[in-house]
Amino acid sequence: MRLAVFTNQFPTRVSTFFARDMRGLLEAGIDIDVFPIYPLEPNLWRYVPDILNQDVLPRHKVHHINFLDAASHVKIPSLQKFSLFLRDTMSISACAITSGVEPFIKTSYVFPKAWIWAQEQGNQYDHILAYWGNYTATCAYLFHRLLSCSIPFSIFLHAGIDLFLNRVYLREKLLAATHIITCSDFNRLFIKEHFSDIWNALSNKIHVHYHGLDFKDFAFKSSQRPLRKLLAVGRIDEWKGFEYLLHAIRELKLRGVECELELVGDGKEKNALIELANSLEISQRVTFRGWVMPEEIPSIMRNATILVHPSSKLGDGVPNVIKEAMALGTPVIGSDIAGIPELLKGGKLGVLVPPKDVKALADAIQNLLANDSLREEYSESARRYAIDQFDLWRNGEALAQVLRLSRSRLS
Repeated sequence: MRLAVFTNQFPTRVSTFFARDMRGLLEAGIDIDVFPIYPLEPNLWRYVPDILNQDVLPRHKVHHINFLDAASHVKIPSLQKFSLFLRDTMSISACAITSGVEPFIKTSYVFPKAWIWAQEQGNQYDHILAYWGNYTATCAYLFHRLLSCSIPFSIFLHAGIDLFLNRVYLREKLLAATHIITCSDFNRLFIKEHFSDIWNALSNKIHVHYHGLDFKDFAFKSSQRPLRKLLAVGRIDEWKGFEYLLHAIRELKLRGVECELELVGDGKEKNALIELANSLEISQRVTFRGWVMPEEIPSIMRNATILVHPSSKLGDGVPNVIKEAMALGTPVIGSDIAGIPELLKGGKLGVLVPPKDVKALADAIQNLLANDSLREEYSESARRYAIDQFDLWRNGEALAQVLRLSRSRLS
């Protein structure tokens, strides 16, 4: 089976779960070509995880075209096809402009790329998968519509950038999709709530797929950890809620609870967080480690007492760092929001706290730091659950089976 996978950017500095999903499909026998909508930055190849190195996915299977080349090579092969393309792009543009100037520009950006790729690649694929539901899916949708034979089109929905916010033309893409794949049951319920009028047309084609882990990279460790080391990992954006964690650290200091926090990640809010730590007089307790290579995260997690993921609002669908912590045996405290309760089974595999509640977060940290047996219980039960639910190779085969259900019959 030949699969055309459309994504936002590849290579990129962080592409861990994309690389894992693609490797799972390749291992399941799917032949993959990748179509990133953003231009190639050659210096980023070095960040591609080894699981998807050039021996696994040859670089000629990744198709880049910059905007100027795409625009300059546009041809009109037939009036009928051009009329269809024009109707589609006008309809999509009308939808995008209602969301603002930026969504309109980003939407228009993919139009010539979809046209060129459809001309160059033709009808050689059995299935088209949009790995994101935003502008990536718009490009894949147009590519699908431009081909002369009927090739199934599926869409993968994740989180803030493609489901919770900026849902440009998403209704139409959902209706057109053969399969809708998403990374949590929370997302499935979110779709049901926000597209209730078309739910009957969508419900039977939605599949929940958990991004997998290769457990050989996640050796279990429940004991011999530091006693008071908290860890937070992620891009430093407003929905991560790291500011509430800093306030909780100050609350713990006032209570006389000894602990330290290592915050791994980078982002536009980092300087503001550093200033906040200084103003709260906790800078001696907080280390801002900055961005690290994804393959360094497991060893960092093994040397933490607890992972804290204090999401403050919808942004992440299912934080992959929580799955990684569960696999490694690092107990988790997370906000009761989005797919986090799903991962922690309503609090059976870790501690859940209300988002933005500093006192509840401080209480949870204090209680878990003081309870060795509870940490060990969470560690062992979460590891068992992770093995059962997040195995890369098993989940990759399951995703491949979904896509094979509707492969086109090419003559």
